Amino acid sequence: MLCTQYNGINFYNKRPKCDLSELYVRIDAGQDFAPMTLFIEHNIANVRQRISAAEKKYQRRENSVHLMAVSKTRSADMIREVVANGVVDIGENYLQEALDKIHQLDDLDISWHFIGPIQANKTRAIAESFSWVHSVDRLKIAQRLNDQRPDHLPPLDICLQANVSNEKSKSGVPLNDLKSLAAKVNELPRLRLRGLMTVPEATDENEKQRAAFALLASVGRELPQCDTLSMGMSGDLEAAIAEGSTIVRVGTDIFGPRK
Repeated sequence: MLCTQYNGINFYNKRPKCDLSELYVRIDAGQDFAPMTLFIEHNIANVRQRISAAEKKYQRRENSVHLMAVSKTRSADMIREVVANGVVDIGENYLQEALDKIHQLDDLDISWHFIGPIQANKTRAIAESFSWVHSVDRLKIAQRLNDQRPDHLPPLDICLQANVSNEKSKSGVPLNDLKSLAAKVNELPRLRLRGLMTVPEATDENEKQRAAFALLASVGRELPQCDTLSMGMSGDLEAAIAEGSTIVRVGTDIFGPRK
């Protein structure tokens, strides 16, 4: 078989030009090959098993945690395969890339989530094209999304992004400012404030992961109108579920590593 790079993963194929259904990937570190479609199916099953196990371990209600597939830099074909395996919540970070995929996949019933930083000049396209926005971190952006949400669409579901680790390199509202921003966003009729989102400082230590998520959850409990905590990714979803996450955003553990 020929080896090729596809979205940052080594895949194998029998001829130089082929589509997704003809790509193969090594199973674990062994010598056997599996079709790319089965690779995605296998990964989604593993992630769902992790979510289910964490729900049981931390006494969460069954199916209370929803899986979002984060597909930045991934192809429309790969997203199509994810949807075929029952994951219809798709998260995108980069607007133009997302708009291209939304157009290519308009035959599918997908709930598109925007999860990247938002520039003011991008709000109209976001308001017109997405069902959810997880990364609102200032009132100006919320007001623009509200004013630009088309009348024929339902109110835009949003989460306020919090910077729980106070990292200068990351977007997000300081925890102390969340409640005041939430009160102002609640007055905007074309938005529906669903909850809070965070991307804490990366760490492999479970206690530190849980502590960061617990900070966000404590603020969420003070916002009775909110029903969503968007927190947890491939490396820390168990800690997030332990602290009350309702949406986990998983990319690498579904699609494989990026370049």
